[in-house]
Amino acid sequence: MFSAFRTLVAASVLALATANLAAQAKHPAYGSAHPMPNLIVDTGGAPNDAHAMKQHYVVLVSLDGFRYDYPKLHGAPHLDDLVKVGATAPDGMLPSYPSLTFPNHWTLVTGLLPEHHGIVRNSFYDPTRDETYQYKDPKTSGDGTWYGGVPLWSLAQKQGMRAATFMWPGSEAEIAGYRPNNYARFEDQLDGHVGIEQVIAWLKLPAEQRPHLITFYMPTADHAGHWYGPDSVQEHEAVHIVDSLMGELRARLNATGLPIDLIIVSDHGMILNDNNWIQWDQYVDLKDTKVVEWSFYPKTDTEAQSLFEQFRAHPDPRFTVYRRKDTPAYLHLRDNPRNGDPVVVPNGPYIAHPHATSPREDLADHGYDVTRMPQMKAFFLATGPDIRKGVKLPSFSNLDVYDFVAKLLDLKPAPNDGTLKPLLPALEK
Repeated sequence: MFSAFRTLVAASVLALATANLAAQAKHPAYGSAHPMPNLIVDTGGAPNDAHAMKQHYVVLVSLDGFRYDYPKLHGAPHLDDLVKVGATAPDGMLPSYPSLTFPNHWTLVTGLLPEHHGIVRNSFYDPTRDETYQYKDPKTSGDGTWYGGVPLWSLAQKQGMRAATFMWPGSEAEIAGYRPNNYARFEDQLDGHVGIEQVIAWLKLPAEQRPHLITFYMPTADHAGHWYGPDSVQEHEAVHIVDSLMGELRARLNATGLPIDLIIVSDHGMILNDNNWIQWDQYVDLKDTKVVEWSFYPKTDTEAQSLFEQFRAHPDPRFTVYRRKDTPAYLHLRDNPRNGDPVVVPNGPYIAHPHATSPREDLADHGYDVTRMPQMKAFFLATGPDIRKGVKLPSFSNLDVYDFVAKLLDLKPAPNDGTLKPLLPALEK
Protein backbone atom coordinates (compact mmCIF):
# COMPACT_ATOMS: atom_id res chain seq x y z
CA MET A 1 0.00 0.00 0.00
CA PHE A 2 1.09 3.56 -0.56
CA SER A 3 2.13 5.74 2.30
CA ALA A 4 0.21 8.90 3.10
CA PHE A 5 3.33 10.84 2.18
CA ARG A 6 3.51 9.28 -1.29
CA THR A 7 -0.18 9.99 -1.88
CA LEU A 8 0.26 13.63 -0.83
CA VAL A 9 3.31 14.06 -3.03
CA ALA A 10 1.56 12.47 -5.98
CA ALA A 11 -1.46 14.74 -5.61
CA SER A 12 0.86 17.76 -5.51
CA VAL A 13 2.73 16.56 -8.58
CA LEU A 14 -0.48 16.11 -10.51
CA ALA A 15 -1.68 19.55 -9.52
CA LEU A 16 1.61 21.05 -10.69
CA ALA A 17 1.42 19.00 -13.87
CA THR A 18 -2.04 20.39 -14.60
CA ALA A 19 -0.77 23.95 -14.18
CA ASN A 20 2.28 23.13 -16.29
CA LEU A 21 0.13 21.73 -19.10
CA ALA A 22 -1.95 24.90 -19.15
CA ALA A 23 1.20 27.02 -19.29
CA GLN A 24 2.70 24.92 -22.07
CA ALA A 25 -0.42 25.34 -24.19
CA LYS A 26 0.32 29.10 -24.34
CA HIS A 27 4.06 28.76 -25.01
CA PRO A 28 5.02 30.26 -28.39
CA ALA A 29 7.31 27.33 -29.18
CA TYR A 30 4.26 25.15 -29.62
CA GLY A 31 3.32 27.05 -32.72
CA SER A 32 6.31 25.59 -34.52
CA ALA A 33 5.67 23.43 -37.56
CA HIS A 34 8.24 20.95 -36.21
CA PRO A 35 7.87 20.89 -32.40
CA MET A 36 9.71 17.56 -31.89
CA PRO A 37 12.77 17.46 -34.17
CA ASN A 38 14.57 14.79 -32.12
CA LEU A 39 11.64 12.38 -31.90
CA ILE A 40 9.92 12.74 -35.26
CA VAL A 41 11.01 10.45 -38.08
CA ASP A 42 10.17 11.14 -41.73
CA THR A 43 10.50 7.93 -43.72
CA GLY A 44 9.73 9.59 -47.03
CA GLY A 45 7.48 7.59 -49.30
CA ALA A 46 5.25 8.48 -52.20
CA PRO A 47 2.89 11.48 -52.09
CA ASN A 48 -0.85 10.98 -51.85
CA ASP A 49 -2.23 9.72 -55.14
CA ALA A 50 -5.25 11.28 -56.86
CA HIS A 51 -7.74 8.99 -55.12
CA ALA A 52 -6.25 9.61 -51.67
CA MET A 53 -6.34 13.37 -52.22
CA LYS A 54 -10.12 13.18 -52.55
CA GLN A 55 -10.65 11.44 -49.20
CA HIS A 56 -11.39 12.94 -45.84
CA TYR A 57 -9.01 12.61 -42.87
CA VAL A 58 -9.08 10.36 -39.80
CA VAL A 59 -7.37 11.09 -36.48
CA LEU A 60 -7.51 7.98 -34.29
CA VAL A 61 -6.67 8.71 -30.65
CA SER A 62 -6.04 6.05 -28.03
CA LEU A 63 -6.38 6.99 -24.36
CA ASP A 64 -4.51 4.15 -22.67
CA GLY A 65 -6.42 2.70 -19.71
CA PHE A 66 -9.38 5.08 -20.11
CA ARG A 67 -12.27 2.98 -18.79
CA TYR A 68 -15.57 3.26 -20.64
CA ASP A 69 -17.36 4.83 -17.66
CA TYR A 70 -14.72 7.40 -16.69
CA PRO A 71 -16.64 10.39 -18.12
CA LYS A 72 -19.64 9.49 -15.95
CA LEU A 73 -17.50 8.58 -12.93
CA HIS A 74 -15.17 11.58 -12.97
CA GLY A 75 -16.85 14.11 -15.25
CA ALA A 76 -15.54 14.95 -18.72
CA PRO A 77 -17.36 17.96 -20.21
CA HIS A 78 -15.37 18.10 -23.45
CA LEU A 79 -15.94 14.41 -24.18
CA ASP A 80 -19.60 14.82 -23.23
CA ASP A 81 -19.89 17.59 -25.83
CA LEU A 82 -18.32 15.33 -28.44
CA VAL A 83 -20.78 12.57 -27.60
CA LYS A 84 -23.66 14.93 -28.45
CA VAL A 85 -22.34 15.50 -31.97
CA GLY A 86 -21.08 11.99 -32.67
CA ALA A 87 -21.46 8.28 -32.04
CA THR A 88 -20.48 6.45 -28.89
CA ALA A 89 -20.84 3.09 -27.13
CA PRO A 90 -22.30 4.01 -23.72
CA ASP A 91 -21.83 0.49 -22.36
CA GLY A 92 -18.27 0.29 -23.62
CA MET A 93 -16.23 -1.34 -26.35
CA LEU A 94 -15.06 -4.90 -25.69
CA PRO A 95 -11.29 -5.42 -25.61
CA SER A 96 -9.70 -8.59 -26.89
CA TYR A 97 -8.30 -11.05 -24.35
CA PRO A 98 -5.98 -10.46 -22.63
CA SER A 99 -7.02 -6.85 -22.03
CA LEU A 100 -3.46 -5.53 -22.15
CA THR A 101 -1.95 -2.52 -23.90
CA PHE A 102 0.17 -3.94 -26.72
CA PRO A 103 -2.18 -6.77 -27.78
CA ASN A 104 -5.16 -4.43 -27.95
CA HIS A 105 -3.41 -1.56 -29.66
CA TRP A 106 -2.30 -4.00 -32.33
CA THR A 107 -5.82 -5.39 -32.60
CA LEU A 108 -7.25 -1.88 -33.06
CA VAL A 109 -5.02 -1.20 -36.09
CA THR A 110 -5.15 -4.67 -37.69
CA GLY A 111 -8.60 -6.05 -36.82
CA LEU A 112 -6.95 -9.31 -35.77
CA LEU A 113 -7.23 -11.28 -32.56
CA PRO A 114 -4.02 -11.39 -30.53
CA GLU A 115 -3.60 -15.10 -31.30
CA HIS A 116 -3.66 -14.19 -35.01
CA HIS A 117 -1.48 -11.05 -35.04
CA GLY A 118 0.96 -12.60 -32.58
CA ILE A 119 1.28 -9.89 -29.91
CA VAL A 120 -0.40 -12.10 -27.33
CA ARG A 121 0.73 -10.15 -24.25
CA ASN A 122 2.90 -7.13 -23.47
CA SER A 123 5.76 -9.60 -23.01
CA PHE A 124 5.87 -13.27 -24.03
CA TYR A 125 8.12 -16.07 -25.23
CA ASP A 126 8.09 -17.58 -28.71
CA PRO A 127 9.14 -21.26 -28.59
CA THR A 128 9.82 -21.36 -32.32
CA ARG A 129 12.15 -18.36 -32.29
CA ASP A 130 13.48 -19.21 -28.82
CA GLU A 131 13.23 -15.50 -28.06
CA THR A 132 11.25 -13.31 -25.69
CA TYR A 133 9.32 -10.26 -26.86
CA GLN A 134 9.53 -7.38 -24.38
CA TYR A 135 7.38 -4.36 -25.11
CA LYS A 136 9.86 -2.06 -23.32
CA ASP A 137 12.83 -3.33 -25.35
CA PRO A 138 13.23 -1.46 -28.67
CA LYS A 139 15.08 -4.47 -30.10
CA THR A 140 11.87 -6.50 -30.02
CA SER A 141 9.11 -3.87 -30.06
CA GLY A 142 10.82 -2.28 -33.08
CA ASP A 143 11.31 -5.60 -34.91
CA GLY A 144 8.53 -6.04 -37.45
CA THR A 145 9.02 -9.81 -37.70
CA TRP A 146 7.15 -10.20 -34.40
CA TYR A 147 3.98 -8.58 -35.77
CA GLY A 148 1.28 -10.08 -37.95
CA GLY A 149 -1.42 -8.32 -39.94
CA VAL A 150 -1.46 -5.16 -42.02
CA PRO A 151 -1.69 -2.12 -39.75
CA LEU A 152 -3.78 0.80 -40.93
CA TRP A 153 -0.76 2.94 -41.86
CA SER A 154 0.67 0.16 -44.04
CA LEU A 155 -2.77 -0.44 -45.56
CA ALA A 156 -3.03 3.25 -46.43
CA GLN A 157 0.40 3.40 -48.07
CA LYS A 158 -0.26 0.25 -50.08
CA GLN A 159 -3.26 2.08 -51.53
CA GLY A 160 -1.58 5.40 -52.26
CA MET A 161 -2.37 7.31 -49.05
CA ARG A 162 0.09 8.84 -46.59
CA ALA A 163 -0.15 8.06 -42.87
CA ALA A 164 1.47 9.22 -39.61
CA THR A 165 1.59 7.89 -36.04
CA PHE A 166 2.36 9.52 -32.73
CA MET A 167 3.80 6.92 -30.31
CA TRP A 168 1.28 4.20 -31.23
CA PRO A 169 2.58 0.86 -29.89
CA GLY A 170 4.35 -1.06 -32.65
CA SER A 171 4.48 1.84 -35.09
CA GLU A 172 8.29 2.16 -35.10
CA ALA A 173 8.69 -1.25 -36.77
CA GLU A 174 8.58 -1.98 -40.48
CA ILE A 175 5.48 -4.15 -40.94
CA ALA A 176 3.87 -5.42 -44.14
CA GLY A 177 6.59 -3.60 -46.04
CA TYR A 178 6.08 -0.14 -44.53
CA ARG A 179 6.71 2.18 -41.65
CA PRO A 180 4.44 5.23 -41.25
CA ASN A 181 5.47 8.10 -43.52
CA ASN A 182 5.92 10.13 -40.35
CA TYR A 183 6.09 8.84 -36.81
CA ALA A 184 7.12 9.86 -33.31
CA ARG A 185 9.43 7.62 -31.33
CA PHE A 186 7.95 6.52 -28.02
CA GLU A 187 8.70 8.80 -25.09
CA ASP A 188 6.72 8.01 -21.97
CA GLN A 189 7.17 11.42 -20.32
CA LEU A 190 5.79 13.59 -23.13
CA ASP A 191 2.58 15.38 -22.29
CA GLY A 192 -0.40 15.44 -24.60
CA HIS A 193 0.06 19.04 -25.75
CA VAL A 194 3.22 18.03 -27.59
CA GLY A 195 1.30 15.34 -29.44
CA ILE A 196 -1.49 17.74 -30.39
CA GLU A 197 1.01 20.20 -31.77
CA GLN A 198 2.60 17.47 -33.87
CA VAL A 199 -0.75 16.27 -35.20
CA ILE A 200 -1.58 19.82 -36.28
CA ALA A 201 1.88 20.25 -37.82
CA TRP A 202 1.29 17.16 -39.95
CA LEU A 203 -2.11 18.49 -41.02
CA LYS A 204 -0.48 21.75 -42.14
CA LEU A 205 1.78 19.96 -44.62
CA PRO A 206 1.15 20.49 -48.35
CA ALA A 207 -1.79 18.39 -49.56
CA GLU A 208 0.42 15.95 -51.45
CA GLN A 209 2.45 15.19 -48.28
CA ARG A 210 -0.33 15.53 -45.69
CA PRO A 211 -1.26 12.27 -43.94
CA HIS A 212 -4.92 11.34 -44.26
CA LEU A 213 -4.57 8.89 -41.36
CA ILE A 214 -3.01 9.90 -38.04
CA THR A 215 -2.91 7.68 -34.96
CA PHE A 216 -2.15 9.28 -31.59
CA TYR A 217 -1.39 7.51 -28.29
CA MET A 218 -1.78 9.06 -24.81
CA PRO A 219 -0.77 7.12 -21.63
CA THR A 220 -1.95 9.59 -18.94
CA ALA A 221 -5.04 7.83 -17.61
CA ASP A 222 -3.36 4.42 -17.51
CA HIS A 223 -0.49 5.62 -15.32
CA ALA A 224 -2.77 7.21 -12.73
CA GLY A 225 -5.13 4.23 -12.74
CA HIS A 226 -2.35 1.73 -12.05
CA TRP A 227 -0.72 3.75 -9.31
CA TYR A 228 -3.77 5.01 -7.42
CA GLY A 229 -6.85 3.15 -8.65
CA PRO A 230 -9.75 4.01 -10.95
CA ASP A 231 -11.78 5.80 -8.25
CA SER A 232 -8.90 7.87 -6.86
CA VAL A 233 -8.46 11.62 -6.71
CA GLN A 234 -5.38 11.19 -8.88
CA GLU A 235 -7.32 9.37 -11.58
CA HIS A 236 -10.00 12.07 -11.36
CA GLU A 237 -7.28 14.64 -12.10
CA ALA A 238 -5.88 12.53 -14.92
CA VAL A 239 -9.31 12.17 -16.55
CA HIS A 240 -9.77 15.93 -16.42
CA ILE A 241 -6.34 16.50 -17.98
CA VAL A 242 -7.20 14.06 -20.79
CA ASP A 243 -10.64 15.61 -21.24
CA SER A 244 -9.13 19.08 -21.52
CA LEU A 245 -6.65 17.80 -24.10
CA MET A 246 -9.46 16.28 -26.15
CA GLY A 247 -11.28 19.61 -26.07
CA GLU A 248 -8.12 21.33 -27.28
CA LEU A 249 -7.58 18.73 -30.00
CA ARG A 250 -11.16 19.15 -31.24
CA ALA A 251 -10.78 22.93 -31.44
CA ARG A 252 -7.44 22.72 -33.22
CA LEU A 253 -8.76 20.17 -35.73
CA ASN A 254 -11.79 22.33 -36.45
CA ALA A 255 -9.53 25.34 -37.01
CA THR A 256 -7.73 23.57 -39.86
CA GLY A 257 -10.88 23.71 -41.97
CA LEU A 258 -10.20 20.16 -43.15
CA PRO A 259 -12.88 17.41 -43.20
CA ILE A 260 -11.59 15.35 -40.28
CA ASP A 261 -13.23 12.40 -38.54
CA LEU A 262 -12.00 12.16 -34.95
CA ILE A 263 -12.15 8.72 -33.32
CA ILE A 264 -11.29 8.41 -29.62
CA VAL A 265 -10.83 4.92 -28.20
CA SER A 266 -9.05 3.16 -25.38
CA ASP A 267 -7.40 -0.24 -25.19
CA HIS A 268 -8.90 -1.50 -21.92
CA GLY A 269 -10.33 -0.46 -18.58
CA MET A 270 -8.99 -0.75 -15.04
CA ILE A 271 -9.93 -2.52 -11.79
CA LEU A 272 -8.61 -2.44 -8.22
CA ASN A 273 -6.36 -5.40 -7.46
CA ASP A 274 -7.11 -7.88 -4.75
CA ASN A 275 -4.20 -7.75 -2.30
CA ASN A 276 -4.21 -11.55 -2.08
CA TRP A 277 -1.49 -12.00 -4.71
CA ILE A 278 -0.50 -15.35 -6.22
CA GLN A 279 2.92 -17.03 -6.04
CA TRP A 280 3.23 -19.70 -8.74
CA ASP A 281 5.96 -21.80 -7.15
CA GLN A 282 3.59 -22.58 -4.28
CA TYR A 283 1.66 -24.73 -6.77
CA VAL A 284 4.21 -26.06 -9.25
CA ASP A 285 7.92 -26.80 -9.66
CA LEU A 286 9.23 -24.11 -12.03
CA LYS A 287 12.95 -24.92 -11.99
CA ASP A 288 12.96 -26.04 -15.66
CA THR A 289 10.09 -23.87 -16.93
CA LYS A 290 10.28 -20.41 -18.47
CA VAL A 291 7.64 -18.04 -17.08
CA VAL A 292 6.75 -14.68 -18.65
CA GLU A 293 3.94 -12.72 -17.00
CA TRP A 294 1.02 -15.23 -16.66
CA SER A 295 2.40 -17.62 -19.31
CA PHE A 296 4.30 -20.90 -18.82
CA TYR A 297 6.64 -22.39 -21.42
CA PRO A 298 7.80 -25.93 -20.56
CA LYS A 299 10.20 -27.57 -22.99
CA THR A 300 8.08 -30.61 -23.85
CA ASP A 301 4.46 -31.68 -23.92
CA THR A 302 5.23 -34.16 -21.14
CA GLU A 303 6.46 -31.31 -18.95
CA ALA A 304 3.40 -29.25 -19.87
CA GLN A 305 1.12 -32.08 -18.73
CA SER A 306 3.13 -32.40 -15.52
CA LEU A 307 2.67 -28.70 -14.76
CA PHE A 308 -1.04 -28.99 -15.51
CA GLU A 309 -1.41 -31.92 -13.13
CA GLN A 310 0.54 -30.11 -10.40
CA PHE A 311 -1.81 -27.14 -10.70
CA ARG A 312 -4.85 -29.41 -10.66
CA ALA A 313 -3.57 -31.06 -7.48
CA HIS A 314 -3.71 -27.65 -5.76
CA PRO A 315 -6.97 -26.04 -6.94
CA ASP A 316 -7.43 -22.36 -6.17
CA PRO A 317 -10.62 -20.34 -6.78
CA ARG A 318 -8.55 -17.36 -7.88
CA PHE A 319 -7.62 -18.94 -11.21
CA THR A 320 -8.48 -21.77 -13.62
CA VAL A 321 -5.84 -23.89 -15.37
CA TYR A 322 -6.23 -25.44 -18.85
CA ARG A 323 -4.12 -27.21 -21.40
CA ARG A 324 -3.99 -24.68 -24.20
CA LYS A 325 -6.00 -26.88 -26.55
CA ASP A 326 -8.82 -26.96 -23.99
CA THR A 327 -9.07 -23.24 -23.22
CA PRO A 328 -12.53 -21.68 -23.70
CA ALA A 329 -13.08 -20.90 -27.36
CA TYR A 330 -14.21 -17.34 -26.69
CA LEU A 331 -10.81 -16.43 -25.23
CA HIS A 332 -9.06 -17.31 -28.53
CA LEU A 333 -5.90 -18.78 -27.00
CA ARG A 334 -5.69 -22.22 -28.60
CA ASP A 335 -3.93 -21.51 -31.89
CA ASN A 336 -0.76 -19.71 -30.88
CA PRO A 337 2.09 -21.36 -28.92
CA ARG A 338 3.14 -17.90 -27.71
CA ASN A 339 0.26 -18.25 -25.23
CA GLY A 340 2.16 -21.01 -23.43
CA ASP A 341 0.87 -24.35 -22.11
CA PRO A 342 -0.69 -24.89 -19.65
CA VAL A 343 -2.71 -21.67 -19.63
CA VAL A 344 -3.78 -19.99 -16.41
CA VAL A 345 -6.83 -17.68 -16.56
CA PRO A 346 -7.44 -15.40 -13.56
CA ASN A 347 -10.95 -15.48 -12.10
CA GLY A 348 -10.55 -12.11 -10.41
CA PRO A 349 -8.25 -9.08 -10.26
CA TYR A 350 -5.14 -10.81 -8.94
CA ILE A 351 -1.43 -10.15 -9.43
CA ALA A 352 0.85 -13.16 -9.80
CA HIS A 353 4.61 -13.74 -9.44
CA PRO A 354 6.65 -16.84 -10.30
CA HIS A 355 8.55 -16.85 -7.02
CA ALA A 356 8.44 -15.35 -3.54
CA THR A 357 8.92 -11.62 -3.90
CA SER A 358 7.39 -8.37 -2.80
CA PRO A 359 4.09 -7.79 -4.61
CA ARG A 360 3.94 -5.00 -7.15
CA GLU A 361 2.83 -1.68 -5.77
CA ASP A 362 0.19 -1.01 -8.44
CA LEU A 363 -3.19 -0.60 -6.81
CA ALA A 364 -5.07 -1.45 -10.00
CA ASP A 365 -4.53 -3.46 -13.14
CA HIS A 366 -6.07 -4.92 -16.29
CA GLY A 367 -5.52 -7.88 -18.58
CA TYR A 368 -8.54 -9.77 -17.30
CA ASP A 369 -11.53 -11.38 -19.03
CA VAL A 370 -14.13 -8.70 -19.79
CA THR A 371 -16.97 -11.24 -19.50
CA ARG A 372 -16.01 -11.76 -15.84
CA MET A 373 -14.93 -8.20 -15.09
CA PRO A 374 -16.83 -5.52 -17.05
CA GLN A 375 -14.41 -2.95 -15.64
CA MET A 376 -12.13 -4.05 -18.50
CA LYS A 377 -14.43 -2.40 -21.08
CA ALA A 378 -12.87 0.31 -23.23
CA PHE A 379 -14.05 3.71 -24.43
CA PHE A 380 -15.29 4.57 -27.94
CA LEU A 381 -16.39 7.84 -29.49
CA ALA A 382 -16.41 9.07 -33.09
CA THR A 383 -17.35 12.45 -34.52
CA GLY A 384 -16.88 14.29 -37.78
CA PRO A 385 -18.44 14.93 -41.18
CA ASP A 386 -18.88 11.22 -41.91
CA ILE A 387 -20.36 10.33 -38.49
CA ARG A 388 -24.03 10.53 -37.56
CA LYS A 389 -24.84 12.70 -34.55
CA GLY A 390 -26.19 11.33 -31.30
CA VAL A 391 -25.83 7.64 -32.19
CA LYS A 392 -25.59 5.22 -29.27
CA LEU A 393 -24.12 1.90 -30.29
CA PRO A 394 -24.47 -1.39 -28.40
CA SER A 395 -21.19 -2.78 -27.12
CA PHE A 396 -19.03 -4.19 -29.91
CA SER A 397 -15.58 -5.75 -30.26
CA ASN A 398 -12.51 -3.62 -30.79
CA LEU A 399 -11.78 -5.93 -33.73
CA ASP A 400 -14.33 -3.86 -35.67
CA VAL A 401 -12.49 -0.53 -35.50
CA TYR A 402 -10.16 -1.55 -38.34
CA ASP A 403 -12.89 -1.94 -40.94
CA PHE A 404 -14.55 1.25 -39.66
CA VAL A 405 -11.43 3.36 -40.23
CA ALA A 406 -10.83 1.72 -43.61
CA LYS A 407 -14.38 2.58 -44.64
CA LEU A 408 -13.98 6.23 -43.64
CA LEU A 409 -10.82 6.48 -45.76
CA ASP A 410 -12.22 4.41 -48.66
CA LEU A 411 -9.51 1.80 -48.22
CA LYS A 412 -9.96 -1.89 -48.94
CA PRO A 413 -9.24 -3.64 -45.62
CA ALA A 414 -6.86 -6.56 -45.37
CA PRO A 415 -8.35 -9.88 -44.21
CA ASN A 416 -9.17 -9.62 -40.51
CA ASP A 417 -11.33 -10.96 -37.68
CA GLY A 418 -13.66 -7.96 -37.39
CA THR A 419 -16.73 -6.70 -39.19
CA LEU A 420 -18.13 -3.30 -40.11
CA LYS A 421 -21.70 -4.30 -39.26
CA PRO A 422 -21.88 -3.08 -35.61
CA LEU A 423 -20.61 0.35 -36.66
CA LEU A 424 -22.73 0.87 -39.76
CA PRO A 425 -25.34 2.88 -37.78
CA ALA A 426 -22.61 5.41 -36.97
CA LEU A 427 -21.87 6.21 -40.61
CA GLU A 428 -23.43 9.28 -42.18
CA LYS A 429 -23.31 7.80 -45.65
